[in-house]
Amino acid sequence: MTFDELVAEADAASVDGWDFSWLEGRATEARPSWGYQRLMSQRLTTVSSALDIQTGGGEVLAGAATFPPAMAATESWPPNLDRATRLLGPRGVVVVADPDEPPLPFADAAFDLVLSRHPATVWWDEIARVLTPGGTYLAQHVGPASVFELTEFFLGPQPEARRARDPETESAAARAAGLDIVDLRAERLRVEFFDIGAVVYFLRKVIWIVPGFTVDAYRDRLAALHRQIETDGSFVAHSSRHLIEARKPG
Repeated sequence: MTFDELVAEADAASVDGWDFSWLEGRATEARPSWGYQRLMSQRLTTVSSALDIQTGGGEVLAGAATFPPAMAATESWPPNLDRATRLLGPRGVVVVADPDEPPLPFADAAFDLVLSRHPATVWWDEIARVLTPGGTYLAQHVGPASVFELTEFFLGPQPEARRARDPETESAAARAAGLDIVDLRAERLRVEFFDIGAVVYFLRKVIWIVPGFTVDAYRDRLAALHRQIETDGSFVAHSSRHLIEARKPG
């Protein structure tokens, strides 16, 4: 396919939800060694109530075989909210529209377990408030300078942004909210894009990589990256992930 054909195909593809199957065979990303979905699924079998914050289209939470008697999820983006409701509702999960700003729409000490995979924002005081004494926050966060090779290809050097989302800074914020850090692990993982269509789809879906991205606004840089991929065979970047587990004192 030509550059124009690849770009047009990716620009027309739906980016609703948090399913990346469109990229199969066109991009790869290594996964963290701890296996968040497995850990999440195990924990859900040990509690009586749980909340998944910023659930997206519900795809990750839906991978759990068993939910506790009280299971809720929040989401802010209407297309994802609709997908999550249709996916999780039949399994008894209460999906709640929430603007990702305090307060969470739940009572104090409502949940034994709070989960989140790649939250855009983390409100530690609210997480602490809705956890029961002895309850746990278990999450996989996007770490600092994630896929910044791609960000900086389009935007140039971003030294200040590179320092955001540091796991030690987040841990300090969790402690300030009264939580104890039980586990903290971080990894950088290889990401590879094999055609320019994969890049376009990824940037349309993961909107914080290049804020305000559109094909028209960045066509010249896309063309340059297309030529680079054709020469090198792929474009390599690295995602940053950390697993964080925090517990509310009993």
